[in-house]
Order: sequence, then C-alpha cells, then structure tokens
Amino acid sequence: MRGRTLAGSGWVLALTLALAPGCSGPAAGARPDPGAEVDVDTDPFLWLEQVEGPQALAWVAERNAESRRALAEGADFPRLQARLLAILDSDARIPYVEELGGRYYNFWKDARHERGIWRRTTPEEYAKPEPAWETVLDLDALSKAEGEQWVWHGAGCLWPEERYCLVALSRGGKDADVTREFDLQEKRFVEGGFSLPEAKGGLSWIDHERVYVSTDFGPGSLTESGYPRIVKEWRRGTPLAEARGVYEGQPQDMSVSALHDPTPGFERDLVVRGITFYTDEVFLRRGTELIRLDKPADANASFHREMLLLELRSDWSVGGRTYRAGSLLAAELEGFLGGGRQLEVLFEPTARSSLGGFSATRSALVLQVLDNVRSRLEVLRREGGAWTRTIIPGLPEYASLMAWPIDPIESDEVFISSTDFLTPSQLLRTSVAPAAGGLRAPEVLKALPAFFDAQGLAIAQHQATSRDGTRVPYFLVSRADLRADGANPTLLYGYGGFEVPMLPGYSALNGAAWLERGGTYALANIRGGSEFGPRWHQAALRENRQRAYDDFIAVAEDLIARKITSPARLGIEGGSNGGLLVGNMLVQRPDLFGAIVCAVPLLDMRRYDKLLAGASWVAEYGDPDKPEDWAFLQKYSPYQLVRPGTEYPPTFFFTSTRDDRVHPGHARKMVARMLAQGHPGVLYFENTEGGHAAAATNQQSAFMWAQAYTFLWQTLGR
Repeated sequence: MRGRTLAGSGWVLALTLALAPGCSGPAAGARPDPGAEVDVDTDPFLWLEQVEGPQALAWVAERNAESRRALAEGADFPRLQARLLAILDSDARIPYVEELGGRYYNFWKDARHERGIWRRTTPEEYAKPEPAWETVLDLDALSKAEGEQWVWHGAGCLWPEERYCLVALSRGGKDADVTREFDLQEKRFVEGGFSLPEAKGGLSWIDHERVYVSTDFGPGSLTESGYPRIVKEWRRGTPLAEARGVYEGQPQDMSVSALHDPTPGFERDLVVRGITFYTDEVFLRRGTELIRLDKPADANASFHREMLLLELRSDWSVGGRTYRAGSLLAAELEGFLGGGRQLEVLFEPTARSSLGGFSATRSALVLQVLDNVRSRLEVLRREGGAWTRTIIPGLPEYASLMAWPIDPIESDEVFISSTDFLTPSQLLRTSVAPAAGGLRAPEVLKALPAFFDAQGLAIAQHQATSRDGTRVPYFLVSRADLRADGANPTLLYGYGGFEVPMLPGYSALNGAAWLERGGTYALANIRGGSEFGPRWHQAALRENRQRAYDDFIAVAEDLIARKITSPARLGIEGGSNGGLLVGNMLVQRPDLFGAIVCAVPLLDMRRYDKLLAGASWVAEYGDPDKPEDWAFLQKYSPYQLVRPGTEYPPTFFFTSTRDDRVHPGHARKMVARMLAQGHPGVLYFENTEGGHAAAATNQQSAFMWAQAYTFLWQTLGR
C-alpha cells in the first residue's frame, strides 16, 4: 500500500493478492466415483453458509465445545499452549522494519500488546541489541476507545516527506478494512483527512491533495469476485461521491486499482485492470489519456526508473524471437511504448531453476533464484547499455533467501532474510552499490534465538516419482540417526496452488510442538506452486488439478517406502488451497494417512465461486457453472465425494467466522456432512475472529495451534 515501496522496488502487478490406523478405503491409486450419491442441486447444510446466522453459530458453539473437551482439557495442553504463546510473545523475535522519513517502523505484538503497536526507532538505535522504541499507534488502546476489534492491515505513506500515511484497519481480521489518514509527526489520525468506510479495496497516494480510491461505490460497483470494479481520483476536502472517475472494469473482472510512482524523474501513474487471477491489463495514465501497455495478458509488469520489466508466465514470440515462460525481460519504457521490441533477457529458467522473485534498489535489481528449490541472490546492474550480474557472497548454501530495499528510491542498501528449518532466522544488511573488489558479504543485524532444541536434527532433500513420471522434490527434517522402521510420527505439509512455492523456513512453533518432541517433518514441492517456474504451476491448473494430488500422494508413498513412517503414523496438514489438497487426500486416499489437519479450507467446489472471493479463483480451478468444467471439478470436490461406510482417518478442521476470503461454510458443511454420515474422529474449531489467518491475537494463535498439535500427537504419537 505504500506507494514508494511499490514503485521503487520493481513492484509486480501480480494480483495474488494477495492450510486412523488400519482404516480401509480405495485401493492405491483408485478414485471415488464422483457420480455416486452426489446432489449438486440441493444442499441440506446450506444454512451453515449463513456466517452469523443464529442456528449456524449455535452449531459452531457445539462443535467448539467438543474440540475443547477432546483437545484442550488434557494435562499437557496448558503447558503446550503456554510454550507456543511465549514464542509468539517473545521480545527476542526479529522486529522487521521499513524505512520511512529516515526512521525505521515496525508493527509489533506481544503479551502487553495483544492487538499490536506501530512503533519506530532510528537506524542507529535499531542496530543495538535492545533498541529503544517510540509508540506511534496503539491498536489495543484504539480498540478499547472505539469499541472495535482492530487488526492491523498496513500503512501507505506519502513520499518524500512520509509524514502522512493511509492506515488500513480490519474489524476482526477480515480482508475488508477501513482506511484513515494518519499524521506520523502528531501521532494521531488527521481530523477531516482522507477516510474510507469498510470495504475491500483502498486508497493510494497521488500527492498530498489527491488519492486514488477503489472501493464499494454502491450497487454495480463491485466485480463478481467482490472486489472494486471502479477506480477514481479523490481530492482532499471533497465528498467521496464527487471523486472523479478514472477507469471502470467489467463485472466479470477480478478487480481494478491505480497507483502513483513518485520516483524523481520517472514519475508515472498506473491503472491496473485485473481480468483474472493471472491476467491483467496495465495502463499508463497521462493526463486524461490511458495508454495500454502492449504485453501478454498473463505477464507481470513492473517498472524501475526508465525500464519496463516483464515477467513471463507463458512463451512469448515477439520481434523475431521466442522468450520462454519464466523469463524476466527488460526494455526501455518509452521505446517500448513507441513500438520498439528491443528486449533484454535478465533471467531465463532451466529445467530445475526458476525466478523466485526480485526487488529493486536505486540503481540495481536483486533477483532471488531458486535452483532445485535452493536460493541464491543475484545483483543486476545496467552500465553502459549492458547488464552485469554478481552473486551476493557470504550467504548460507541451503537457506531460503529474500532481499528487499531499505530505501528503494534513494539507496542501494538492502535487507536480507536468511532462514532454514533448523537455523534461527537472521536479518542481514548489505549494499549492492558497485565497490572495488566486488560486493561485500552481508552483516548480521538481527537473529532469532533458538526457540527449540535442534540438537541431533538434520535436513535432507529427496524426490518422489509421481503417477506420470514427474520428479517431485521434498524436504525432510528428522533425527540424524532416524531409524527406518516405519514407526516415526511424521507430518507432511503441502499447498500446490496459486504459484506459491514451499521453501525451507524456521518455524519456532513447529519446532517446539513437533520436532523437539520427536516428530519428523516433510515439506512437499508439488505442482501448482512455482518452485520450477510458471510451468510447475500451470501443470496443475483446472482439469489437471489431480497432478498436484498425485504428487502429494507420491511423496507420502515415498516416505512410507523409505520406512521413514507408515500410514498409521503419517499425518498431513494444509490450509486454504492446501485445505483443499488435504481434503482430497481424505476422500481419495484415506488408507494412506493416520491424521489430517485441514485449515481454513475450500471443500465445496460446486459452490466455491458463489462464496465471498471465490469467483476470483476460477482461473485456478475452473467454473462449476459450466458443465464442461464441473465434469472435472466434481472429481476433486471433497464435500461431494465424502461417502458413508468409508473409514476415514481422524480429521481436525479449523477456520474463522471472520474469514471473508474463504467462506467458513466450506469447513462447516464438510464437518456436518461427515457427522451426518456417522464418521467418527471428526473435530471442528472455529475462531470468532481472525480473518483468513484464523486468529487475530497471539493468544488465539497459541490456542489454535496447541489444539492442532495436540490432535496430531493424540492420533500419530500413540
């Protein structure tokens, strides 16, 4: 939301926005019959889609009480919950910051600040082991004063003074939020300043007197996905109703937005029409004229000073050459607008490498390159009309690395995060400016303490072979002296969608609640993510979704074949799209797993596009209202596929009443259907706030995850 960061760091116009032993079931590789006992026209549990309906909430209260009795009343639960809460509240966590007006700002939650504080310090003070912080905005005090349950959604500050900010606050953690103008000097909201009622959308600065606004302007102003269809220019001191129209998209589009790039000498205004989750049109706004950028609809466009950058999702033939999907291209913007197609290749993928992301400093680009799901950072600089490439030295070989600019308009300094499964995460700092002798190794600025005992643990990388012969890598974290006897409680995590890669990372909660107690952990890099670029994602879209599920099954079977674990000791976890993944494992291969944790999931693929933001995901899954799409969608719609008489592994579902992205009705209805069919071992918990994260405070997060890990140990650790 902060215009300076977006414009100055090579902002990408991706509209991604944006988790029982011995049971019988289908034979290995078999599929449930999608036509049997599936009623796609009537739904006996439709009433559970009434998010705050009295009958639905009474049902939720009953289920919550059941899960509390089953999971939260044991002798070990209070100790585990307290351990997780202590980690979440710890002052030893790394306070990640952004630079505004020469000072570092951080949003922070702990035991004394349940909803959090926005605070600041100086760069010199931040370098100290225990910096002195000044509170700018206290959300706990604000929530109490206003009688709301505010959740921080971020702030966008006006460059170059960076005194006035557009602060977004959500009631209970919903995606929809309110936006208010805030004065960093006075540390208060601006009386009579810009203020936007609750809606999906928001404000972005043009200058002190004007903002772009995309919001709910009334009937017909939203897309079918529930996002703004119209963007306007709003002048200070005038009613919102008088804001001047800039652009209107179509009802079937995903969303429309606009922003201003304030980079001195390269100022520009941009309008983005998000057509689908993966396609868009980008316009440069010059006066009253909108100039459409002639790019592939599925290419991500970004801008760095005089350069246009295009990240390709599909092959592009132009100017007598074909550029591969996954490539990053550069061209001088004005020449490109004039019809020139002199494109330079800044990155081209290989069979096992991809571009994980990139950012920009004042004079360089920093690329995160994934090579067989392992990271390195490359610095690209344009000198004399040609690009040079240097690798940042002194970084761990097996860590996940990410770099971002400290001051993208005026500096070449970058922050770098370094993390793996067992090494506490580090925040480093370095300069990517040219220097005699090459780039210097980064200095460690902050580091996490060890939140769990990793002594004797080791990281390995294996690969499984999927049904169609595709090699699918996965990471394994276990005891170095692990006995291959099939008796190890193992938790397998996956996602497989929306171009989201699964990379190594230090999870203090997973370490304390699972690894330290003797559990083994596996992370699957299945198709649907972007570990190997766009092709890895596109291979599992729509009618090919089963490939992601086959990949996950292959990893599970490989864990069993290596005798790392056995079906009775193998648990799986996934949230959101990952909840759909594990929901399909439930109905497709109940014989393969001993426990399932299904978080904030999609599960009813017959109605998903009718629920909240679901229509925005049609490009990923397909349109259930089209018979040709429903023909394949019904094959991976767990809600329709769950059957009476089949033994399913114990499953714990959890979600949030306030989730306005993935409707809680998915999980509610699935649980109701399973209970009506008489399936044992089904537990459900619904937090009353928290949005798509399913929790708004550290206390809520600790309780939720303590339940999940207690469930896993009860079912897998016996």
